[in-house]
Amino acid sequence: MSEPEGSVFYRIGRLAGRKARKATWVWHSLTGDDDKAIEAEHGVGADMAAVVREKCGVEADPALRAQLDRTAIALAGVVRNRLHRFEVGVVGDEQPTAYALPGGFIFLTASLADLCGRDRDELAFVVAHEMAHVIRRHAVKRVLRQTAYSAASILTPGRGVIAPWLHRIGLEWLERAYSREQELEADALAVLLTRAAGFDPEGALRLFERLRALEPAGGKGMGAYLSTHPPVDDRVAALRPRLAPRSTSG
Repeated sequence: MSEPEGSVFYRIGRLAGRKARKATWVWHSLTGDDDKAIEAEHGVGADMAAVVREKCGVEADPALRAQLDRTAIALAGVVRNRLHRFEVGVVGDEQPTAYALPGGFIFLTASLADLCGRDRDELAFVVAHEMAHVIRRHAVKRVLRQTAYSAASILTPGRGVIAPWLHRIGLEWLERAYSREQELEADALAVLLTRAAGFDPEGALRLFERLRALEPAGGKGMGAYLSTHPPVDDRVAALRPRLAPRSTSG
């Protein structure tokens, strides 16, 4: 049920929407075309990635890192705009989680990979989902919307404003939810990417079955991860039509 126009929540929602649209407009007006925007986002993400590595540490798991490198290369190869760059790292956190930074820096934990059984198709969906947040600019829009810095200050060479901000607020911010629409959009694009790259897109459903088994109890440390995404049943319902076998004609 929608909020009445005079309510506090309605006014807050309108303000938040205007702020998000303004942040997006300012970003594009400063960076110019998409190519320049991608380069600018990479600089912001690199600044943030340095903080993530410092605070979490990099997991030494050569086999998993090699698997993720192969996965990222295959998925990046089917991304339409080849200026997008992607780097997938494994960080030292016991919680099963994954998140994307602007510019294509993606981090996940070994515990999430273990939850997937290190299955190539399930992991490909996880990586592709985070890549989608970068491609659709969800990641950088969230930074611009939630930081106290202007797009101009972020883009100023040598300022390094994002790293101190991320140090101050903590990495928990990275695991906070995107909007429901953004999460479902990332799921949809992830299915397209995995299929185009030669992975089995049904891996998404197998992963969701694992998550569904944990959802009622929020079990085994998955409560925070599950709480930042739409309910599993909603995600499955949205994806099933996209996973239906394609009919052939002629």
